[in-house]
Amino acid sequence: MLTVTLKKLAAQVILVGGSYLFAGCSTADIVNADVQKITVEPWTEAVLSVTDLDVTARFFKEIGGYIEKSRDVMDPSEIKAWGLPSKASAEVMVLGPRGRQQGSVRLVTFSNAGNRQPMRPGSRAWDTGCYFSMMIRMKDMQSIYDDAVAMGWWTETPITRLTFGESSLNVVIFRGPDGIQLQGYERLKPPLPPTIPDFDRLTRPFNMMQIVSDRDATYDFFTAVLGFDTFYKGKPYTAKIPTPTPLGIPINLTTTASYQAGIVYPIEGEFGRMEMIEMMGLDGADYSARCTAPNLGILAVRFRVDSAKVAADKIQARGWKISEPLMKVTIKGLGDVMLFSVKAPDGAIIQFYSPA
Repeated sequence: MLTVTLKKLAAQVILVGGSYLFAGCSTADIVNADVQKITVEPWTEAVLSVTDLDVTARFFKEIGGYIEKSRDVMDPSEIKAWGLPSKASAEVMVLGPRGRQQGSVRLVTFSNAGNRQPMRPGSRAWDTGCYFSMMIRMKDMQSIYDDAVAMGWWTETPITRLTFGESSLNVVIFRGPDGIQLQGYERLKPPLPPTIPDFDRLTRPFNMMQIVSDRDATYDFFTAVLGFDTFYKGKPYTAKIPTPTPLGIPINLTTTASYQAGIVYPIEGEFGRMEMIEMMGLDGADYSARCTAPNLGILAVRFRVDSAKVAADKIQARGWKISEPLMKVTIKGLGDVMLFSVKAPDGAIIQFYSPA
């Protein structure tokens, strides 16, 4: 049995659509003392599978002010690492805020790779499998909302105002081409912590959310297999009165349909988090078998490690399967790396790499 140490405990907590507001300055941080971490770095980039690079990139460039860091064709070795046939090809665009290396967004469009299906057909929060959304902090969300709608993006709900104590937050899930979902957070008060670099409209992504069939099973994967620390692990939450939520739960069911969440990270900080939410009382479809290239949607998250071989050996020694084997891969922007893939319990792909 794993030994855990409770370091800090929040006095009051409220769940607000996949993010948590804590009364005071403390956070719940449970550190797994017995499992060596696979990595101690936030995730480097998220990989999004899309039909048109330029169409999806418009949101990040024109609304978010991201710059195009690179654009190239995918190396054949990376095609192989995705488990695709040698005849397949892909074009790649890497985006991100200027001057920031971690938290990049890598858009990929595959060709000659077979049928591309949506990983998550629809955006319902009670369907499990793959990645549900990528979370980004925002400023002046109403103007972002207006610009996104004019661009052809849509939202699951109107902008939702969430208030707790002295904290006030605007939240909305933007839905773009190919089912890509970006969950925006605008902190109205108090000010964001100084550890978050100043930004104009969008920060780099800071969190990846999965809708899972079993929160505890996914939590155990991240903590017992990958050695991640716990930012939050909460009890089932149900609204006391019918309350709109950014997740789009029917308002009349928010008082009866509970959900429980967990947030983990490889190292304490504002970026590189992984979140999981289990809906309780709302049954949907299971799309975990669709979490694979070349299917469309949020495809993978990549973490850098000191040694990919050592990381793969540790994961297998802890009883978890490697979904795509360790191999030498050339990834434009990352260089020549040793890379392998694993899948979380509901199919979400996580890749680990180290310099070759």
